[in-house]
Amino acid sequence: MKVQIFAATALAFALSACAGGGVFNRNAPDEFAISRQAPLVVPPDFNLAPPKPGAPRPLATTSQQQALEALFGPGVAAPPPSPSEQNLLERSGAERRDPSARSTAGDPDTSVVDKGALTKQILDAPAGAGEVAQVTVGG
Repeated sequence: MKVQIFAATALAFALSACAGGGVFNRNAPDEFAISRQAPLVVPPDFNLAPPKPGAPRPLATTSQQQALEALFGPGVAAPPPSPSEQNLLERSGAERRDPSARSTAGDPDTSVVDKGALTKQILDAPAGAGEVAQVTVGG
């Protein structure tokens, strides 16, 4: 008898949670309906112009020089590296970098990490004319 009363009480509580009013009523605003979304507008000035034949490339300056000109105006030069910065560059080996690193990366004598048979199959797959590449795994 106690089990039936307990089951009936639990059922009443469960069904009351489905009611539309009372304590369980949620009249919360829709978070997407609170404000209107602004329309997408292209900014009026992009400073973009089509390239002119024979004109120098706009990316001829370094990113450091572009940042300095954006902050301090055109014609500003970067200061020479401080002694501590120069020491750091010397100790890290930045001055001794190998300019032919990209050429020697594919050399067979270059030691590399083995990435597994699947990667080797993908890299050794023949180049196609847009077909879907298929690799058999575990075969």
